[in-house]
Amino acid sequence: MTRVIGRSLGCGSRAPRWRVAALLCVLGTMGTVAVGCGGSSAARATYLPPPSDKTVIGAGDIFTMQIVTEKDLPAEYQVASDGTVDLPYIQTVQVAGYEPQEVARIIRQKLIDKRMLTDPIVVVQVKEYKSRMVILLGQIAKPGSFPLTTGISLMQVISLAGGLTQIADDNNVTLTRKVDKGTKTVTISVDAITDGKAPDIPLQAGDRIYVPARLF
Repeated sequence: MTRVIGRSLGCGSRAPRWRVAALLCVLGTMGTVAVGCGGSSAARATYLPPPSDKTVIGAGDIFTMQIVTEKDLPAEYQVASDGTVDLPYIQTVQVAGYEPQEVARIIRQKLIDKRMLTDPIVVVQVKEYKSRMVILLGQIAKPGSFPLTTGISLMQVISLAGGLTQIADDNNVTLTRKVDKGTKTVTISVDAITDGKAPDIPLQAGDRIYVPARLF
């Protein structure tokens, strides 16, 4: 007579708790923005779309414009709050929402249409992206808006803001990002990132970060 040692893990059986915990840790690392297995950093299976690499011009941005052969023109221009800018020869031009190279093409075509120049070479470069900001609110030492520089991450911008307050709930930080169909909000464990249990998160212009207070 053969004796069966152990139990089958079928639908009516229960796996040992340590196996369930290990499985959750593995699953938690797939498509997550913040993961911690055990301790105060709870695993969260959340997906955050990667940051957009678009560099469109927006209100408040400062750019330089060069028209080859026209050396006496002003070099720098700032986009108005309505997304327009006043330029020599062609007056008001809508530039917000366009990439710098697209703005250069628009300016070139307007110069041709107005018969100011026949075949101008226009170069546009952004000097300062004042429209590309991230917002930090809640339990931050210095809450507010911060300029987005290339490659800046969540932990870096928190550091720029003076860090978290003593009552901050660093395991339930929310990040809201604009996506193609509205917005996406995820909950992040800053504690897990600090402990090296989760990767830091690259930010996108317009990201909104909120740090709640701990519940005592």
